[in-house]
Amino acid sequence: LPRDGSGSSNGANGGGERLRPMDAEQLRECGHRMVDFVADYYKSIETFPVLSQVQARTPPLSCSLNINCPQLRDSLSPLDEYLSTCMSLGLHILPRQDIREKIVPGVTHWQSPNYFAYYPSNSSTAGFLGEMLSAAFNIVGFSWITSPAATELEVIVLDWFAKMLNLPSQFLSSALGGGVIQGTASEAVLVVLLAARDRTLRKHGKTSLEKLVVYASDQTHSALEKACQVGTTSSSAVDPLLELGQIAKDRSYLIQSLSTNPEFLKNKASQANSVLDFKDWQIPLGRRFRSFCFRSLKLWMVLRLYGVDNLQSYIRKHIELAKYFEQLVISDSRFEVVTPRNFSLVCFRLLPLASDQDNGRKLNYDLMDAANSSGKIFISHTVLSGKFVLRFAVGAPLTEEQHVFAAWKLLQDLATKQLGNS
Repeated sequence: LPRDGSGSSNGANGGGERLRPMDAEQLRECGHRMVDFVADYYKSIETFPVLSQVQARTPPLSCSLNINCPQLRDSLSPLDEYLSTCMSLGLHILPRQDIREKIVPGVTHWQSPNYFAYYPSNSSTAGFLGEMLSAAFNIVGFSWITSPAATELEVIVLDWFAKMLNLPSQFLSSALGGGVIQGTASEAVLVVLLAARDRTLRKHGKTSLEKLVVYASDQTHSALEKACQVGTTSSSAVDPLLELGQIAKDRSYLIQSLSTNPEFLKNKASQANSVLDFKDWQIPLGRRFRSFCFRSLKLWMVLRLYGVDNLQSYIRKHIELAKYFEQLVISDSRFEVVTPRNFSLVCFRLLPLASDQDNGRKLNYDLMDAANSSGKIFISHTVLSGKFVLRFAVGAPLTEEQHVFAAWKLLQDLATKQLGNS
């Protein structure tokens, strides 16, 4: 926040400076600089090690950043042009020098074209702009009355999304369906399980609670510890969605489980049941117009600025790149594809030697560790039917065929080195 020189000189803030909100022109100037910084980061993202190479630190960053929050703003002397401009306006912003030297080394670059470890949280120009706009509005839309556009836009874009997926019309908000954007996959799983539990208890009575059982495979999402998940993360296996969809198309089960109506939230529109209140579709009371992943404004910007055709092509491209990697693995007799490829994830491993006592676990762990430690790529692993398996997930926004091929060549070279040392 900027300061000015007015006010009492007797305060503890050194000269009686008082904080005042940043005005539009200050935001415009510093916003331009920050956008330039982000654009330069994406332009040079391939120069960074994909997986952060720092070792575990306790407390984090304690060796390079002050443990205590600065009492006064930083001096101008160590800052470059970017910070100087902002500081001249009285802004306390983390120096770009500190970002480069102390923050970036501890960042794993999820947007790198050589990131193949997990399903990535992709960014895009449209999504970035949507985040900026939602941060500017900065609303908490837990009910329709708190900001009608937030609720109504989420209804619209999720209906768009349902049509993009060719879901039956029952899943649209105009029928008994409709959607809500949850904050995380774990939160979504918990919400679904609560709705299923309460639906069953209403049918069979609350005394049946101790008899309820949740069935899941050994590949169920790790959020099973909190709830239950349909489908898997580690191998991208898919359950029979057509059959399961028959019990998931009526929003009333969800609302009946999660609806609350304290006095301070009552309002004319909600009481008349003429609007949707998304507080009744989720665990938290509050919800931002923005979030860690999607909220309606961000999704709306992505759909508007890219369109369905471009997004479908984008997904198909990643699936084709995964298919390309799968063929590369098949072409090398030292490796095997462990499970049939679904979508853009390939599960593979280096075949164990006859002398291996652990079915190739150490061999493949060492291969993964060597690849990740190189900083050139980042992959992950899982265990399927007792086999230690490597995961190659294509999905980073900048990934092209040459990045997939380079990753494969690195894995081949490291495998040759490992097998030669065995």
